[in-house]
Amino acid sequence: MTSDKKYDYVIVGAGSAGAVLANRLTEDKDVSVLLVEAGPMDYSIYIHMPSAFSYPMSGDTYSWNYHTEPDPYMNNRTLHCPRGRVLGGSSSINGMAYVRGNAMDFENWANDFGLEDWRYKNALAYFRKAEDFDQGENEYHGAGGPLHVTTGPGQNPLYHAFIESGMEAGYPYTSDMNGYQQEGVGPMFMTTKDGVRWSTANAYLRGGVMRRPNLKVMTRTYTRRILFDGQTAVGIEIDHRGNYSKIEAEREVLLCAGAINSPQMLMLSGVGPADQLRAHGITPVHINPNVGKNLQDHLEVYVQYECKAPITLYSAQNPAAMGKIGAEWLLTRKGLGATNHFESGGFIRSGPGVEYPNLQYHFLPMAVSYDGSAKATCHGFQAHVGPMRPESRGEVTLASSFHKAAPKILFNYMATERDRQEMRDSIRLTREIIEQRPFDQFRGKELGPGPDAQSDDEIDAWVRQMGESAYHPSGTCAMGTHNEAVVDGQGKVYGVNNLRVIDASIMPRITNGNLNAPTIMMAEKLADAVRGRSPAAEERPWYQASDWRDNQR
Repeated sequence: MTSDKKYDYVIVGAGSAGAVLANRLTEDKDVSVLLVEAGPMDYSIYIHMPSAFSYPMSGDTYSWNYHTEPDPYMNNRTLHCPRGRVLGGSSSINGMAYVRGNAMDFENWANDFGLEDWRYKNALAYFRKAEDFDQGENEYHGAGGPLHVTTGPGQNPLYHAFIESGMEAGYPYTSDMNGYQQEGVGPMFMTTKDGVRWSTANAYLRGGVMRRPNLKVMTRTYTRRILFDGQTAVGIEIDHRGNYSKIEAEREVLLCAGAINSPQMLMLSGVGPADQLRAHGITPVHINPNVGKNLQDHLEVYVQYECKAPITLYSAQNPAAMGKIGAEWLLTRKGLGATNHFESGGFIRSGPGVEYPNLQYHFLPMAVSYDGSAKATCHGFQAHVGPMRPESRGEVTLASSFHKAAPKILFNYMATERDRQEMRDSIRLTREIIEQRPFDQFRGKELGPGPDAQSDDEIDAWVRQMGESAYHPSGTCAMGTHNEAVVDGQGKVYGVNNLRVIDASIMPRITNGNLNAPTIMMAEKLADAVRGRSPAAEERPWYQASDWRDNQR
């Protein structure tokens, strides 16, 4: 081992949470921080051009490129589970949708898991602190924060057809699904700035932050394990280009490796289920059977139609068109390269008695898979749709004690009848929206599921074969006061000292929608906790349908 180096805080993972913590903690000039990232710097054009996000997501250059174990409720399929392994983490490879979740998500964290400091008033304060909203500051949005949020231009008429058809089907319009009213159909926002992906690397580490004398950033540096002295975390052991060394954390180790890698790192370090530790010859530091359990994700399907008008992104798929789009973006940061193309969407309830929305839509003016693995073969459009609060639970377990080995990931998608019913509802309600008058001039034949999938069994079979992850893994180091928790409400790992987990793994229950914005919010909030500050709070009302008990819309 090389000689030890000391920092006040050592942060493992420079992603949606770790980059935030590195920025906020080093605002205190007398605090030293090391930020360790297994992946490389984020210099690729494919990372920074918003429309190119399928490229870094689909390979292993900037992603862990994980795949699940055969899923028993999905025809034993092995599904893709990309996780960012690059500066900015998954915020550098994701679809850039800015979605906060529903106010009731956070209220229920408090009500169901004893997390009183995580109510909506607390979450809202940190959403606003993080944000620089292109529409300007208001009661629900911030201005001047590190994370720039852009409203999609919405120029393709298909975006408006989706919104208008949703309204014609009886759903409310919402101009801001991150503000007072999530429920309804309307425009979507994205984490871009001036046509460039606004990852947490761009938002929280650039602009001079990485030049702060009290911050050191190490890329291409794997964390082998967290080091303990008894029950106290005292540092980490790293692997930098094959050279092992120990780094000392004089105050705390902050684990921000994400919902897959954080439980893996805890187990590699001796914190986790006894059977996992013993099976891989790992000396226990603290036995907690909940580490790696409670894995949740959003499963989604793509309800696809042919488009009768040649106005979709299919025209942009030939090499000449792609070259022109790329050139325009390089020269001006404008055009089709400057958007994630998710510019309208919505949240609806699947039936009466559902308290707040449980289905999400992303609308895309193209028929294609999210990660680009299946390209369009004709002009088409699609609605990504799926349940928001699945009952199904999976787990992350060790495959090896080697720090670079992929863990075993099993989601158990569609394991419960309620999950299957909500997915059936998703497809049938989507068909109803697309059948509305505003789509008449555009709607061709249904490509997927297709007219042959009508009965419950036929729809279930199609979902098993075609359902895909929305890439929102969470919950594997859940926080709470309950006996299924791994960390408390400040991210502190139960049973040990000076160790916190701060990322999407600590969500006790997955939030409504995409997880990047909530993860950034959580990191902002827990940065205050690490600094010994009281949690901020801003009271605001939120929308709830008055007739939700009796009506679906």
